[in-house]
Amino acid sequence: MRGHVNLFQASMLRWRDLHPYCASHVIAIEATLDAARLRATIAEVLEACGLTGLELADDHRSFVFAGGPASVALDFDEGGTSPFDAAAARIESTINIPFPRSGRFDPFRFFAIRSGESSFLLGLTYDHFIAGGDSIAVLVTDIADRYVGQAPLPPRPERYPPGYARLLAAQATAFMRGLASLPGLLVGWRSAIRPHVRAPGDGTNGFAHFHVDASRTARLSSAAKRWGVTQNALLLACVLRSVAPIAAQRRHTGRRTKVALATIVNVRRDYQPPATQVFGQFLSSFRVVHPLPRDESIETLARALSQQARNAIDLKLYLMTLVAMGAAALLWPFADRSRRERLYLKYHPVFAGFTPLNVNALRRRGASRDGDYLRAASTGPMAPMVVAVTSAGAALRIGITYRTAALEREDVRAVIASLQQSIDSLP
Repeated sequence: MRGHVNLFQASMLRWRDLHPYCASHVIAIEATLDAARLRATIAEVLEACGLTGLELADDHRSFVFAGGPASVALDFDEGGTSPFDAAAARIESTINIPFPRSGRFDPFRFFAIRSGESSFLLGLTYDHFIAGGDSIAVLVTDIADRYVGQAPLPPRPERYPPGYARLLAAQATAFMRGLASLPGLLVGWRSAIRPHVRAPGDGTNGFAHFHVDASRTARLSSAAKRWGVTQNALLLACVLRSVAPIAAQRRHTGRRTKVALATIVNVRRDYQPPATQVFGQFLSSFRVVHPLPRDESIETLARALSQQARNAIDLKLYLMTLVAMGAAALLWPFADRSRRERLYLKYHPVFAGFTPLNVNALRRRGASRDGDYLRAASTGPMAPMVVAVTSAGAALRIGITYRTAALEREDVRAVIASLQQSIDSLP
């Protein structure tokens, strides 16, 4: 049996023809690092899940896991005094290495970083088209649990789920309602400031990260509840405030006065079983657009963005993103490489992508929920920055991927400083 790629996967495959399009997960494991045992554990989990022998068709329309023994690509580093900084350096190097365009290849690259005599970090960089973050989080935590406690091998998940045609059929009413909203969405796109990318053909990604400890995470949660918004909406407001100074510098016309952010949405719950049962890619996105903030408080921004996000979820406007991806697929063959590199920057301008993931909710029943966790997602041709927020235990880790042709490392340091200041200033 072969699996057919869905709309979002097909878009990712087009993007990775332009630039590497990978993602990376890192989990902290409280156990002594034994290279042979770790390699064997990774292999047996991959084989049990049926995730070996990937073959991608030349036309990028289908794939199959042909099976066979796992070929585990696993590198080792010493973490020194800052193991997560060492992991960040490894992430930055591995997400910029492309996977083969098609044929048979291993879509997983593992690495381990020693963080002490009885602990280490396990990292996985993967070809993003093959799975969303939830499926990878389940895979990585299954490997960690198996390594630490000799947990039972996970049951084999479904690997060839239905595509988005079933989703659109199941959500036909919402889909038609969303089509009626397209004119308004297009107006919002025309008012968004376009990011400036010095060399659209250069897809090199940099990576930075920071930790939000349990006390500051509790402060975030408390403020969100007090203001009647979600924690994600509050973090989205912090991101918008942090990128606004960069967007203001890029503004060239009086018509484009707003900052747009893209929020990644997992549409799995609309038509698929959970990630512990089905392995795959079930993503879409919606945008929030807001005028360049001046003296607005974080509370005001959070309430405004929360309302937009709530409307997008209630009206399922993320289905319209799939429509746009279908339209881009029709235009793609008629555009040369230069136009493809500029297509999204021109017609779908966003300054940052925002991708949240709660790892706690993805752990199998009875598994530990304390492992620290960090993620990174490639920017691709869509946005100059992607902010990946990961909840694990009682804390957060925030990874920021950025295109070096659009942003300097100093810009990202300023964004991180602004995010930290916004969180620390919450009442």
